[in-house]
Amino acid sequence: MKNYQAKTLEEIIEQAAEDYGCDTSSLMYNVLEEKDGILGIGKSITAEVFTMDDVKEFLFDYMGDFFTGIDLDLECAIEEKDNAFIVNLNADNNAVLIGKMGKTLSAFNTVIKAAVNAKFKKRIDILIDVNHYKSDRYYKLRGMAKRIGKQVQRDHVKVALDPMPNDERKVIHKALNEWHNIKTESEGEGSNRHVCISYVEDSAE
Repeated sequence: MKNYQAKTLEEIIEQAAEDYGCDTSSLMYNVLEEKDGILGIGKSITAEVFTMDDVKEFLFDYMGDFFTGIDLDLECAIEEKDNAFIVNLNADNNAVLIGKMGKTLSAFNTVIKAAVNAKFKKRIDILIDVNHYKSDRYYKLRGMAKRIGKQVQRDHVKVALDPMPNDERKVIHKALNEWHNIKTESEGEGSNRHVCISYVEDSAE
């Protein structure tokens, strides 16, 4: 991440693209300060500019600091996909990183996402996974959502799922988002928040 100052944002973006050796479409920025000047004299804008490579580098450094002191032989691989990052961890004892019902892993996700978003002042999608635990879990959740969705379509009876973290609830919502006569809602508070799958009648025209 680098700070730039110029008369216009366009000048900053052009200079940053030259410095980074990339296309302007690869850049992200946050405006830090704008000065109007007097009669246009002294007008300036200050912005911080970064790329996804900067985010990836921060992730590597932050993950290294975050897990310093944990007595585990830990491997970390970061993959950029669709303007998001998947961080896959693998250790001698992955159960320690995952925790009971994935709660420790969910906590890692919350802390690390917050750190990245605070650093870059942008919402950047990041998934912290352990030996593909989350990707396997998401696959199973999508299968479960489809089975229960079909059941609700058939029986017209609302089904409340077990409590699950926010990222897993999103998987359920997305899996059934366009299903006919099916509505999903998150209900409950805190650790009891869960998804309910309901049948809805066709609206009368």
